[in-house]
Amino acid sequence: MKSFTEYLWFHVKTKKAFINITPQIEELVEKSGVSQGLCLVNAMHITASVFINDDESGLHKDMDKWLEGLAPHEPVSSYKHNVGEDNADAHLKRSVMGRDVVVAITEGKLDFGPWEQIFYGEFDGQRKKRVLVKIIGE
Repeated sequence: MKSFTEYLWFHVKTKKAFINITPQIEELVEKSGVSQGLCLVNAMHITASVFINDDESGLHKDMDKWLEGLAPHEPVSSYKHNVGEDNADAHLKRSVMGRDVVVAITEGKLDFGPWEQIFYGEFDGQRKKRVLVKIIGE
């Protein structure tokens, strides 16, 4: 069995963003040489997320609005975590959106359902963060 590990680095200039990372993951699957296996994509920071959904701007706006309704950034004083930081909402958003995804690899390609894409979700940007990509298989 082959094992391949690589890290993607992000330094998002805004507080929040959804970034389609599918092309980078597809390149890594090809680079790995794995034909049949699994690809794990894991946000390695507690205020960022990796998730699968449709790449449609209206949906992304709806998700942002929905997340802000669940865990509004303001007022930061409403959170117990915000002692010296103002990112408690980002921790909660990450909990809802998840930390990782696993996608099957079939015939050397990510085996997606219709419209599925992999996204990096940033909820407390303006600092460097990494995403682990681990590919295993034959």
